[in-house]
Amino acid sequence: MVTARTICIEVSPWKLQFRMTTGPGLSPWGVCILGGAQQEKWSLQARMSEPTSTDKEKKKPPLNGRRALPSNNSNAEENEVPEMDAFGLIPRGFNPKDYLHVVDIHMFKEPYEINKQQHHTDKYYNPKLIVRRGQPFQIQIDFNRPYKPETDQFWLEYLIGRYPQPNKGTYIPILVGDVLKPGEWGAKIIHKENNSIRLSVMSSATCIVGKFRLYVAIWTPFGIIRTHRNSATDTYILFNPWCQQDAVYLDDEKEREEYVLNDVGIVFHGDIDEIKLRSWSYGQFEENILDACLFLMDKAELELSGRGNPIKICRVASAVINSRDDNGVIAGSWDNTYTYGVAPSAWTGSVDILLEYYSSKQPVRYGQCWVFAGVFNTFLRCLGIPARLITNYSSAHDNNANLQLDFFLDDEGQVDAKLTKDSIWNYHCWNEAWMTRPDLPVGFGGWQAVDGTPQETSDGMYRCGPASVQAIKHGHVCFQFDAPFVFAEVNSDVVYSRREKNGAQIIEKIDTTHIGKLIVTKGVGTDEMVEITEEYKFQEGSEEERLALETAVMYGVKKQSTQDAMYQPQKDVEMDFQVQKAVLGSDFKVTITFRNKSRNSYTATTYLSGNIVFYTGVTKNEFKKHSFTVKLEPLMSSAFDVIITSSEYLSDLLDQASFHFFVTARINETGKILAAQKATVLEIPSLRIKTQGEMVADKEMSVIVEFTNPLKKTLEDVTLRLEGPGVLKTMKKEFRQIPPNSTLIWEVKCIPKRPGLRKLIASLNCDALRHVYGELSIQIQKP
Repeated sequence: MVTARTICIEVSPWKLQFRMTTGPGLSPWGVCILGGAQQEKWSLQARMSEPTSTDKEKKKPPLNGRRALPSNNSNAEENEVPEMDAFGLIPRGFNPKDYLHVVDIHMFKEPYEINKQQHHTDKYYNPKLIVRRGQPFQIQIDFNRPYKPETDQFWLEYLIGRYPQPNKGTYIPILVGDVLKPGEWGAKIIHKENNSIRLSVMSSATCIVGKFRLYVAIWTPFGIIRTHRNSATDTYILFNPWCQQDAVYLDDEKEREEYVLNDVGIVFHGDIDEIKLRSWSYGQFEENILDACLFLMDKAELELSGRGNPIKICRVASAVINSRDDNGVIAGSWDNTYTYGVAPSAWTGSVDILLEYYSSKQPVRYGQCWVFAGVFNTFLRCLGIPARLITNYSSAHDNNANLQLDFFLDDEGQVDAKLTKDSIWNYHCWNEAWMTRPDLPVGFGGWQAVDGTPQETSDGMYRCGPASVQAIKHGHVCFQFDAPFVFAEVNSDVVYSRREKNGAQIIEKIDTTHIGKLIVTKGVGTDEMVEITEEYKFQEGSEEERLALETAVMYGVKKQSTQDAMYQPQKDVEMDFQVQKAVLGSDFKVTITFRNKSRNSYTATTYLSGNIVFYTGVTKNEFKKHSFTVKLEPLMSSAFDVIITSSEYLSDLLDQASFHFFVTARINETGKILAAQKATVLEIPSLRIKTQGEMVADKEMSVIVEFTNPLKKTLEDVTLRLEGPGVLKTMKKEFRQIPPNSTLIWEVKCIPKRPGLRKLIASLNCDALRHVYGELSIQIQKP
């Protein structure tokens, strides 16, 4: 006769249930008698259960009538797991040491050992085991005696958060089996020697990303014995772009090396006619950065059960990267006053910002778009999500999302600052993250635009994305999240109009090509700039572009009709202008060119307005106002120069040495108005970096930073920053004064830790001069 009995063991807050089958040849506890014809069959199930009354007395969760357990949204919090779970009364004389028990667990967690090598996590400065999901890793368990599979029963338990539940993926019991199924939790013995066994453990390709606690549980006739809480066995599980079943799978090895493993990037800034670049240290492998990134998800109160989904993680991270409405990582400032904080241009990387936030739990001051994007990129790459930083030149910030930037002119043809509310950013940086989009139709996976810069609210918070880049290109802006906003950033028209005295609105010019002229990112395996404009939009004027626009309008993007306004542009006269490239502190000229294509003579009253602007296109003040009248001969081109002297702009210059010029011309004979605008950036001097001594890992070397003051005035309260991932942590030094034309020299001694091609990045910052950078690539040899 075969009988079955069920034994329930309480392990607050869950219940483990064993079903044992006993029969002839089996002892009451299911221990196999040698030579018996039948063998014991085991199945382990785990299910949630109400805590016992004893447990309730010990620790009551906060009372909440809506749910049995509080939200499990903190990776840092833990629950207490008993080391001994008795099945009932324990007989006198029972000694757990008489049974199989764990002496030690080896995690093979050193950078040179098999786990971190195979999982591409050997660069993390973290003493714990770090693996990627959906890929097997190895651990070794040392018992007090040889393991006997006929009589001994043990399993692994992985837990995360304070209220682990099997159906939420926060409590994972793993029985030892014979085979590992790809992308599913499991374990099998791959080697036995003396008292030790080595296990190959497979994690699920969809499991939660975070830090798990590991216990080994052993069955005895009188209860379950567990290993004690040991933080040394904690295991970080990250996204896996190398695993085909993972939502972030990327099939190109060079792209994985760039978008996941490269810890230094390039930020392209300046303006479309004067593209500048600077290096940014992402530092995703630096000490405590992984913990800081996991803390951001705790701060955003993202349920642990949702942390295996890259869509959810990107959505909440785009909000928590900025401090608006949730006290997130970075406080933005665009007003050129950075009291009690660091100027955005002074940061050289993400590490200092994330570590400061992790320790203080208060927003770090200050950031602008490239700082938000740089820190967001660190967060994504640190967790294993492929990511890159994007720059869009002439980026529209459209206040009413109507695909139209309105510039209003007065009767004289000059821009009316009171009525003009829209702005064109010289450039704007955001991020792209690579993932599948099972929530969208097929074809909209791949790169997703995400933006941590607080511009407009989305679902009540300052965040943006993830928005499918493919959906943006084809005008399918109905698909979540925030596709209409990104579509407007790269596709808006610039409309110049003025209102007649009778109230009629006259449109003088529509510029359909000014916005989103150039979208770029860093190349794979190189510091070269790569244009990706065609990934966001079809070629201007093409049939595909018109169709994408019509699709976007059909799906709800507002496109203001120009039918209500009179649009009769001046076609027989063309006007353009060029700004001479110049170094900060020098004079330069603006050349205005007219081309009269008609057989008529005209006179044009011309206005030039020079404005010192923030890189967002918002005007600080007008420093140059110049008007003149020119005669335009038939079928001729004419050029006129306007000189800009350094004394006119230096006193009010903002930190990116950015100007915005409006030129309008009124054709007196016809009353028509020509209009053009351009942003320009002065060339800012750079820092020089050089090294002394052998560049060998674990051996001291010197780094020297030099800077010569190019201005005709003394620089005061100057701060220098220097950092290099794997070479040195961020160093700062302050100088009271740097007189005109004098040279500053700063020498730093350091001991590089990581061999290979590394990069040193430096910045100089003071009130009179910002965005001063220098960088140097160096090859660190193995010792």
